[in-house]
Amino acid sequence: MAARWIEKVTGPLDEKKRYRQYRERTRQLPANYRTAVEAIHRYLMYLGPGGDGAEAQTMLEDLVELFEQSAANNTPIREVVGADPVEFIEAFVANYPDGQWRLKERDRLNKAIARAAGEDSVDD
Repeated sequence: MAARWIEKVTGPLDEKKRYRQYRERTRQLPANYRTAVEAIHRYLMYLGPGGDGAEAQTMLEDLVELFEQSAANNTPIREVVGADPVEFIEAFVANYPDGQWRLKERDRLNKAIARAAGEDSVDD
């Protein structure tokens, strides 16, 4: 019973284990790739990756896998993320359906402003 209570408060143990494995994989990357992954991770945590814990964890695991493969192939970081890292993140997150809450919120904001501005052609 205590174990279920602890998991309810702190989160499932499996998710924590996966997260620790993700962090260890990140630490194993070459310095410049590790710096890129950590910067993207930080951005995602402030932005909010969306979805439940499992979906967010899968996204982080896929991110580190992408950079592991890029490091193994000596692919330059700019070839991975492109000229605009924010555009890369938006495209990356779009691959995870539960992360689409941002798009819904943007749409909701646009509709609310249009209604407030008296634009009648806005659909709900």
